[in-house]
Amino acid sequence: MRVYILLFNAGTNNEGIHTIQVGNRNKILMFQEEDDAVRFSMMLEAQDFPEATVEAIDSEEIEAFCRKADYDWELIEPGKLAIPPEKNAEKTDWNPDEDDSSVASSTAKDDSIPQDELDSIRRRLEGLL
Repeated sequence: MRVYILLFNAGTNNEGIHTIQVGNRNKILMFQEEDDAVRFSMMLEAQDFPEATVEAIDSEEIEAFCRKADYDWELIEPGKLAIPPEKNAEKTDWNPDEDDSSVASSTAKDDSIPQDELDSIRRRLEGLL
């Protein structure tokens, strides 16, 4: 099944995926409808997030990514209004102002995904286009 996710700086070395932090866990939202993902992206922009790109991806691929990264995921059904949390993370691993030519994991944590695995996932995502 195709789902839609939100990426920041899609296709660059500074690419980041949007997650919601629930407790100490990260969760990726997978929208079944592109319009719902676009609506959520616009709500993020209203909260001063940088512009996000809505990307189509196979749900099994993103679920595998989540398992490897130890992230949770939620499938947002058509017409279900997902609303961003009122409070945003004060610090992220992703820097929206970082130069595209720099390494994306400059603030990586110990549980981060190795760069070669990120590159592999990025190539698979790009192959879907």
